[in-house]
Amino acid sequence: MTVQDQIAKDIAENDVVLYMKGTPVFPQCGFSSMAVQILSNLGVKFKAVDVLKDPEVRQGIKEFSNWPTIPQLYVKGEFVGGSDIMREMYENDEFRPFLAEKGVSLENA
Repeated sequence: MTVQDQIAKDIAENDVVLYMKGTPVFPQCGFSSMAVQILSNLGVKFKAVDVLKDPEVRQGIKEFSNWPTIPQLYVKGEFVGGSDIMREMYENDEFRPFLAEKGVSLENA
């Protein structure tokens, strides 16, 4: 299985996937930390993929999305964006309605 196949499989099999540096418990960059905080505040269950564990995934996800930075968030197979987009959606109260529209249940709802 190629890296692109694995990425496509993870995104297809999980409602919410965050490609990040580090883990949700121990993020390795401020942007990844912010992304985890936003998802946690909303009560979103998500699969985290640590791109620092595998250089092929780190490069592969950038090619997959044609997006140069990490973290990257996918919801129901759709690329949403990075931490700036997530923060903007969160601050403008657009995140919760977006997730509801996609059919993602929230633990804090």
